[in-house]
Parts: sequence; C-alpha cells; structure tokens
Amino acid sequence: MTVSTEFTDEQKNYLQGFVSGLEARRAAQGLPPLAPGKASSGGAPSGPEAIHHQAQDRTVAEGGKLVAEEQAKRAKNPFDMWDEIAANAAAERFPKGTDVFLTKYHGLFYVAPAQNSYMCRLRMPGGILTAAQFRGIADLAAAYGGGYADVTTRANLQIREIGAAHAPNVLMGLQDLGLTSRGSGADNIRNITGSPAAGIDPQEIIDTRPLARALHHHILNHREMYGLPRKFNIAFDGGGRVAVLEDTNDIGFAAVEVGEGAGVEPGVYFRLQLGGITGHGDFARDTGVVVGPDECVAVATAIVRVFTDNGDRTDRKKARLKYVLDRWGFDKYLEETQKHLSFPLRRVPLSACKPRAAIEKHGHLGIHPQRQEGLVYIGVALPVGRLTVEQMRGLARIAETLGSGTIRLTVWQNLMISDIPQARVEEAKAALTALGLGHSANNIRGGLIACTGNTGCKFAASNTKGQALILADYLEARVPLDQPVNIHLTGCHHSCAQHYVGDIGLLGAKVEKGEETVEGYHLYIGGGAGTEQKIAREVWSSVPFSEVPARVESLLRAYLTYRLADESFYSFANRHEIDALRALCAVMPS
Repeated sequence: MTVSTEFTDEQKNYLQGFVSGLEARRAAQGLPPLAPGKASSGGAPSGPEAIHHQAQDRTVAEGGKLVAEEQAKRAKNPFDMWDEIAANAAAERFPKGTDVFLTKYHGLFYVAPAQNSYMCRLRMPGGILTAAQFRGIADLAAAYGGGYADVTTRANLQIREIGAAHAPNVLMGLQDLGLTSRGSGADNIRNITGSPAAGIDPQEIIDTRPLARALHHHILNHREMYGLPRKFNIAFDGGGRVAVLEDTNDIGFAAVEVGEGAGVEPGVYFRLQLGGITGHGDFARDTGVVVGPDECVAVATAIVRVFTDNGDRTDRKKARLKYVLDRWGFDKYLEETQKHLSFPLRRVPLSACKPRAAIEKHGHLGIHPQRQEGLVYIGVALPVGRLTVEQMRGLARIAETLGSGTIRLTVWQNLMISDIPQARVEEAKAALTALGLGHSANNIRGGLIACTGNTGCKFAASNTKGQALILADYLEARVPLDQPVNIHLTGCHHSCAQHYVGDIGLLGAKVEKGEETVEGYHLYIGGGAGTEQKIAREVWSSVPFSEVPARVESLLRAYLTYRLADESFYSFANRHEIDALRALCAVMPS
C-alpha cells in the first residue's frame, strides 16, 4: 500500500484558510507570527496590495470565515501565474480548482462545462479602439478562437473557444496590439465605460475619453486596485445625446454644468453616483457630491479603497458596494472616502445644476451628425452582439477607408463607426449591407441584447443568443414596429444583459412542462435607465421558450393598438398596471 504525499486542491485551500485565520487571530491578540519574518500563507505582500491581506485579517479576527476565493488570492498572487499558464498551455491542459478563478485575473475564463475552452475578455477604455486593433482581434479569434467575437454590455470584446494550448498566444497577441486583458475578470475593476460618442456628440458638455483613459491606466499601474471583495464597475457620462447607463454602475460620474451661487467655481463637474447593480434591483444614487474632472481618478480610487477595507469577504452574494452602502448609508461612506483624499468633497444641490439635455434613447444606432461639420457617425446594429471575423475585418476596412479608423463599442452590444463624410454615407451603408449588417433602430434586431447563454456560460439556464435570434425572426415577420423597442435576454440572475432595464426583459429559467424540464424565461416589462430610470416589473413567470415569442408578440401588438400618439413602449408599459397589461395582451389576435 502506498500513501500519496500530495495534497488535493481542496486540502490545500483548507490548510491555507486555516493558517490565514490562525495568523490573523494571533495578530489581533498582539502575538508574533508563527514563522517570524515569513508570510502566513503564500507570502503576505508588503507593497500596496497588502491592504487586501489586512482587510482579510480583520475579517477573520472579527470571527468571519473567508470564502474560497479570498483564500485562493491570499495564498497565491494571480499575477505571478505566467509560468503556470505557459506550463498548462505546453501540456494542453486547463486550470483546476481555485486556479480557474485566479486565471480570470488575466482575462482568461475557463468556461467548462458549457465549453471546454477559454474565453478571453479584453479591456479598452471607453470602448474605443482603432481599426487596426479591431482587425488584429479578428486575426486572434481566427487563429486561436472560434472565428468570432462578442461585444459585451461593458462596451468590450470577448474571444471565445480558445484551446488550452493557445492562452499565451492570445495574451501576447493582445499586448502586441497595444491592448490588454489584465484584471478584466474576477474581483477587479472591469472595463471603464464612457460616452460612446465622446468627442463627436454635438450635445456633450465634456469629452470623457481622457478620463476613461486616465482611470484605465491608473488601475493597470496600481497593484492595490486589484483583488477587491468582488467585481466593480465605473462609468463616465459626458452629458451628450448618447448615454452610457452610468446609473447601473458601482460608481457613476454624470457630467453637469454648475452655475453661479452654488458654492463652487462655475463650470463643468461630475455628479457622483454610487451603488448601481441592477441585477440586485438597485440603480446608483446621487450622493450630492460634485467632482471636478481633474479629481475623478482620485475620488474613484478613494471610493475603491473604502470598499477594499470594508466589503464583505465572507459572502459572495453580499460582496458588492451596494451592501456596504446599505449597512452604512451614504454619509458614512463619504466620510470614510474623505479620509483618503487631499481635497474636500463638495456638495452641490441638484437644483444648482443645469438640467441634463435630453438623451436620444437609440442614438447609438443609425446615422447621426457629429459636432464636426460635414461628418457623421453610423451606429451599426449587431444582433446579439456577435461578429464573425470576416465581419470584423470588413468593419475595420470601412472605418479606415471611409472614416478616421476609429471603432466605438457601446453598452448595447453594437458599435459606431465615426468621422464619415456626409457625401460617403451611401457608400458606407452599402458596405454594411454587404457584410450582412444594418443600422436601423426601428426593427427588432436593432434593440436586441443577449448574454452568452448556456452555450458558453455554466450559470445560464437558457440559450439566450440562439433564442434571441429565433425571437427576432418570429417578431419581424409579424410585428411592424415604427418605434424601436429594446428586448434584453439574460440567462441567469447575474443579469449580464441587464434585463431589468430593457423595455422587455427575459430572465432565463428552467421551466416544468408536463413531465419535462425545458428552457424558458420569466418576462419583465417597462425597464429603463437614465431619464427613464425604472426596474422592470414581472409580467409572466416560468414561460417555456416555445411560448415566449407569442407572449412578446402580444405585448408589442397591445402597444401598437392601445398607445397614445407617438408614445414610446416604455411610457405605454408604465402607464398600465401589470394586470391591465395582461388583459390587453389576452385580447390580441393570434
């Protein structure tokens, strides 16, 4: 009989957690560490990232138990794993145990059992990149992935179906393009979003591109900005016609103009919003604080620091900023934030700010004049956000030959090509048509958003992308829309497709149908963000997908039949109680 001297991953995690807890308790009692001069578990850092270990120590000293993810990132710095990633690639194997979580720090997601492959998520501040970069991503997807890329609801890109052997090739290829995936997954600050029409929107009061870029690079170059209690989202809205859903973020910076007599120098500021997480039923709320453009990075950093120190590291479901705000209230959170700033946070009543100019709800689609005379941008509709490499290369070619070589991704899973001369619009439209892409918002596909679904995500209950396209085919053949309607399909409660802010939202579910369990959805209606801020209400629950298209058709037909003149779907839905909406749908002809 032989006895193995190797510990399993589970045993290692248990031992690491046990030692971490023991060291923390000894520290709280004023006792020396068990091994003087050495770290308690995997090498406690002495640099800027030490604040995360200190927060973990406080949690344990107060009687809390660190979750497995906290133990894993304490035991091993995720950014010291390059040799492991390379060794796994050489052996054509994927990570195991908590290394699956740690590898996400590099933007690599092992998505089994949905797919036996990696997904790689990128970072691009404000969702803006060059045509050359866009083409380069297409080349990586063709060489090492599934031949396509997905646009996400954080104005980002994902490459899927990456084999175990190719992870380093993708990471190095992104670096060669001047891009990175560092910190795009796990407990980190995700892609910084900004107004997609920044710098070209005729209505904007500030160009958010420099701010998104500055915060992006600040994060990349400060180790303490990684390893938070949970993921974190930040967005900048410049006050233009095209919004960025900043109120769905942990931190939202919303540009405003402040006039005389407000107690601050008149000019452009950002109103600070905190705590958005629509998957948990909350929008970011206005704090009353205004922040100068040159103060945004420092304020965001201070807010993140308070979250680092006080976020829940014992319960992943309660580990977001919203729950610290729920415990403390805004005043206490801002008091703690102030301690990390060298300048005062200033409060200005909303009434002292000029009202925000109107948002064009579907300004991210179609042809729109820019602030630069004679130029337009074209918002391109990407059904469910998926692009083949051939389409990506074609879009890069259009951007280079007809525009300035700039491609702008949006949080609605579509993109814009900017700086096109008015005289060449028809040429651009023809080129898009040749790629199988359109630009109209007045159809179902223009407002269709879907998360990855169960073909690429283990959490999803339904095949959202595939079923979204089936739904679009069904509705476009039956319902002649003359106003755009947003339909969001999300596969699980994480709400990556933000079903709560769609005109119509579908949340994936397993549904009992006779003696079978089938894919289906809970249906929601009347959601919105920004000036239409509202969490959608459930209208039907546990509907098998086979019945979903007819249900959505009945909602759209009721809208077209009973709406007021020029009434939007959002207004129509929120003018009626849920029972009344069901009654209107029940009398619609099939």
